[in-house]
Amino acid sequence: MSIESLHKKLIRKKLTISLAESCTGGLLAHNLTKLAHSSKYFQMGLTTYSNQAKINLLKVDKNIIKKYGAVSKECCKAMVKNLSNLSKSRINVSITGIAGPGGGSKEKPVGLIYIGIKKGNYLKIYEHKFKSNNRNKIQLLTVKEVIKKLLNLI
Repeated sequence: MSIESLHKKLIRKKLTISLAESCTGGLLAHNLTKLAHSSKYFQMGLTTYSNQAKINLLKVDKNIIKKYGAVSKECCKAMVKNLSNLSKSRINVSITGIAGPGGGSKEKPVGLIYIGIKKGNYLKIYEHKFKSNNRNKIQLLTVKEVIKKLLNLI
């Protein structure tokens, strides 16, 4: 299960994809666009790192962030649904979480990641708790997890 496999599958099935990344900081977009001909499927990648970017660019209701936090299934769902409306891509992905090494709490520890995937009427929010305090490792594990989920979906 690799980025190359996903690349080939997206091209073969003529699917388009857009991303809204927070804690991965554009790493998934980088991986999807590092291969030639990625313009056949890649439409947009937004790095909506701040709450303000989520509110202004993705139109996430500020009350969702206030009530549940930016790292929540509710925020992740709003991100992917609103990205879908904005991008018109066949597949949309949102990622929000705590990559660390700081910023975690007992309720929301470092390594807590939410991944939203929307394809047509299919919409699923996944929760992962990676057991690491290494920021780069959490980001890489998140990207690998998204690639795996997309390969299984398409």
